[in-house]
Amino acid sequence: MSVTPLAAHPSTRPAAAFRGRIGRDARSGHYAVPRRYRLHLAAADPDCLRIAVTHSLLGLEKACPVTFLPAVPDCPDGGHSALRPLYDASAHRYTGPALAPVLSDDWSGRIVSSHGPDIARDLARHFGGGRPTLYPCGEESQIEAVERMCAQGIEEAAQRAGAADAEVAERTAALDTLLTTLGVLERGLGAHEHLIGDQITAADVELWVALVQLDTVHRYHLDAAAVHRIADHPALWAYARRLAAHPAFGAHLDLDAIARRHHARCQGLEAAGAAVQILDWETHAADGSAVRPQVNRP
Repeated sequence: MSVTPLAAHPSTRPAAAFRGRIGRDARSGHYAVPRRYRLHLAAADPDCLRIAVTHSLLGLEKACPVTFLPAVPDCPDGGHSALRPLYDASAHRYTGPALAPVLSDDWSGRIVSSHGPDIARDLARHFGGGRPTLYPCGEESQIEAVERMCAQGIEEAAQRAGAADAEVAERTAALDTLLTTLGVLERGLGAHEHLIGDQITAADVELWVALVQLDTVHRYHLDAAAVHRIADHPALWAYARRLAAHPAFGAHLDLDAIARRHHARCQGLEAAGAAVQILDWETHAADGSAVRPQVNRP
């Protein structure tokens, strides 16, 4: 499908504390050396889930090992105690939370990046030789358009639509934005299996994670009628179901971890949409279990 780029808006993702890049600048010293770098991920977090799926699609288990973190951070500030030594070693008197995702350099014991989109791109571009092309040449603008569509038209819109402290008009407008976005994606997919071209790209990873969040987190704060309208996009949810059965996607879908993270962080009220599950994710993810790689977590 062809994606019309959206106007640029400020990112809804929190600002990353570290924005180093692999292979971008020779002066940084961050060369693409196998087994030099390590990922630290809590797969219940959507940014981490995107990276985990990307990492598996690229087959980088040996080239870039992964340490999986608990779903719910164990520090009062929302950070992970396991990441604190890395943060302290990487920034003088760092006082913020030690958040995932993190790409660290085992040679120096410091953090290269905590910015999810940069990490995913660097893994694909500098460790992806002979592997699937997740960022096809000439399609970068379309992938970025999908990223904005998911961040603003799905995730941010769903949050506003379910915000109990928002005015009715604001919630209605946000739901309209969400449904409009889903409608565009529904029509674009049509008979196509993937968003861009004839193979999985980073755009599919982005959209799939947004749909997982929509059904496993955001619908809990929407009314039942809204969730039924969201579910009324058969091509889109069939697409989500197919990808869930793919080993690189389904291997990282930990519904219990997502639920624990949501309940630990959520300050909102549960609504009737909580009872209207759109997909049976566990069953669909199990469809690919015969060829699924083993993913070990605490």
